[in-house]
Parts: sequence; structure tokens; C-alpha cells
Amino acid sequence: MIRKATNKDLAPIVDIYNQSIPSRLATADTEPKSISEFTAWFTSHHPMRPIFVYEQDNQCVAWLSFKDFYGRPAYQSTAEISIYVATSAIGQGIGTTLLSHALSICPELNIERLLAFIFSHNTASIELFKKFGFTAWGELPDVAEMDDKKYSLSILGLKVNQ
Repeated sequence: MIRKATNKDLAPIVDIYNQSIPSRLATADTEPKSISEFTAWFTSHHPMRPIFVYEQDNQCVAWLSFKDFYGRPAYQSTAEISIYVATSAIGQGIGTTLLSHALSICPELNIERLLAFIFSHNTASIELFKKFGFTAWGELPDVAEMDDKKYSLSILGLKVNQ
């Protein structure tokens, strides 16, 4: 089941996010985050830039969020999308389900373009987004450094419903 996130989902959202850190595939954070560190991010979302959770057996096992791009009015119809899936739920098609849901609600959120910022070595996520028509809009070479290694960031984009 996919539904809009509520305050009670903050803890599982943070837990799922923290599960992604050790893999060095999904975030440039290198240490786990606390709930208090995520609170401002969580409350910055609003009806036009919501967070959704995916529940399985009444447990939040994945989430997706929309975020304003660059914080300037001229970019109001462009949003950044993020999807995180609990380690125990990877490979079950939940990312596909969430991305499909995200695209279906873009018109009601007045989103015309979606951006996904994905580490270039995260081939599974890149392939997921490409399956839905996202294409490479840019790459930032070697912009992240973790564990004495440099990582590039791919920027994927999609013009929604055009």
C-alpha cells in the first residue's frame, strides 16, 4: 500500500535511509542520521512536494519524496525525486511501484520535469529510472569522496506527460 507519510513515519523513514549508508550507493552521508536531524527535512515537505511511504504487512519498507529543485520560483514545475527501499525489501519491485506512482501523480502536483540525482555506480537505480524514460541530463564527475574513493553523480531527467 502506498500512502502519504505522516509524523509517525519519520522514524522508519530515517531507519530506511540509514540502511542505505553503508552500501555507498544511494547517499553521500557517511554516518547514520538521527530523527532530529531529519525533522526539518521532513517538515519542509508540503502538499505539492509530498513524501509517500510503501507499507508491507503494516510496516513502512520504502519511501519516496519530491523536493523543490533549487528553491527559486522559476523552477516551480521541476522537482527532485528520491526513492529509498529497506534492505530487506530490495528486489521485490517496490522501487518500480513507487516510481510508477510518482509519475502518475505529477500532474496534480504541477510537476512537469523530474530530476533524479544518482551515484553513477548505482547501476540498479539508473536502470530503474531509465525503464521509465529518464535520460542522462548530466554528470558531475568525482564530486563525492567516501572511504578514500571518489564517486561521480549522474543527473537523470524526465519531461513528465509531454
